[in-house]
Amino acid sequence: MKLTGPQKTVLQTASLVVFMGGLAWASVPFYDWFCRVTGFGGAPLVAEEGADHILDQTIKVRFDASLERGMPWEFKPVDRVVELQIGETGLAFYEAYNPTDQVVAGSASYNVAPYEAGGFFTKIDCFCFQEQVLQPGERVLMPVTYFVDPEIVTDRDAKFVHTITLSYTFHTIDLPDEYAGLMDTETPTDTTLN
Repeated sequence: MKLTGPQKTVLQTASLVVFMGGLAWASVPFYDWFCRVTGFGGAPLVAEEGADHILDQTIKVRFDASLERGMPWEFKPVDRVVELQIGETGLAFYEAYNPTDQVVAGSASYNVAPYEAGGFFTKIDCFCFQEQVLQPGERVLMPVTYFVDPEIVTDRDAKFVHTITLSYTFHTIDLPDEYAGLMDTETPTDTTLN
């Protein structure tokens, strides 16, 4: 069956709409992957181990914490600012507390500022890689292990960065299936800190 002019135009237009819709659907996960791989947009990189060398230069790392509207936890960094050598592996802690009488699950999104430092701030391990579930009254310390790549000192733009800010925002998420039955059966506990 051969298509006539108007039929061909309609088919091409419909194909273009479907193709553009597919691109729009795939753009968010692709952009997220691209940012995580390259550090573009302030997304920190992830590594299995620390840097292979440490410089004599130091850099300050600020830690910031916030909560999505409606997230009932209290959330803050234990130390607000740390100074470490470039390439040195650092360990920071954030404190989270669930003051409610219900089990609450959360997921942390993160970002690095300034934008130029995103490709050089590298996480080795982080609480943000997994969902977090806090029982009623539970208080926990959540670690993040990181380093600043020594290549930052040779980058055209990033070499002028002297302070990096690592920001986390916790969002409420649905409870994982294994916690769904605990909503009303747990008693408050304070497990890690006083």
